[in-house]
Amino acid sequence: MSYKCSRCKRDVQIDEYGGVRCPYCGHRVLLKERSRDVKEVDVQ
Repeated sequence: MSYKCSRCKRDVQIDEYGGVRCPYCGHRVLLKERSRDVKEVDVQ
């Protein structure tokens, strides 16, 4: 799953056994990337 570090803004890959920490700067706040899919809602 892809996350972005809130401090250095680099892409971070988290595996199931790794800690939640940026490997580049050590910051512990990671932001989950949103999908780029466009969703349409029917309005009646």
